[in-house]
Amino acid sequence: MTTAYERLCAARAKGRPTASDYIQNIFSDFIEFHGDRRFGDDKAVIGGIARLGKMPVTVIALEKGHDTKNKISRNFGSAHPEGYRKALRLMKQAEKFGRPVICFVDTSGAYCGIGAEERGQGQAIAENLMEMMTLKTPILSIVIGEGGSGGALALAVADEVWMLENSVYSVISPEGAASILWKDSSKTKEASEQLKLTAEDLLGFGVIERIFKEPRGSFKTLYAQLMIAMNEKLQEKNSLAPEVLLERRYRRFRSLGQRPVSAENPK
Repeated sequence: MTTAYERLCAARAKGRPTASDYIQNIFSDFIEFHGDRRFGDDKAVIGGIARLGKMPVTVIALEKGHDTKNKISRNFGSAHPEGYRKALRLMKQAEKFGRPVICFVDTSGAYCGIGAEERGQGQAIAENLMEMMTLKTPILSIVIGEGGSGGALALAVADEVWMLENSVYSVISPEGAASILWKDSSKTKEASEQLKLTAEDLLGFGVIERIFKEPRGSFKTLYAQLMIAMNEKLQEKNSLAPEVLLERRYRRFRSLGQRPVSAENPK
């Protein structure tokens, strides 16, 4: 049986596909947009318009980067407030033109530097949470690696949240939890188990709706599976009246933690 810590290591593994790989292999005609119209362009957040098959969509992703130079330019996937404001700008644009929103989440958390705090990091995340809850277009979020704290949640207030088999989604990193609880960051393995951060754990709690198995070696088959699954789900959501879509999204989040899913108590 794979442990939570092993899942964590797999989510952080060198060479694991990042958001840009998913965008390149799943969508066509992707055009990236830049800037939040307030401060600047955050390269940790990739966003733009594309086609999912024949369906126009808005794609927003947290990008960690591949090689060292690219990772540094992307701030290792830790977004600044301007990144979250860029994401919100694109979401509101998607709502205006009736495009579904697809988010790819892969971050250890929002950037917590002085500059980010001075520019309103907490406010930017909170604004995303509020606005996504009432966005009148379908939202689908997929955790493809790490889903860390509010930095991940700022792109995950969705109609459905999916996770890859070896991804993790947590309120805090295991290292951070270990430092707080045991005053010892070396107790990462213990913290990983206690946080219940694996896809299996979160499906059981009803926090996510679906898990995708990861193929060995090439991810091409996964890209194809995601393309089909996203197309089907978004067509289903597009058929709903906006008020029904929003009511279901509201009820989804209101019910989190109230009714854990199990074999005896299926969702």
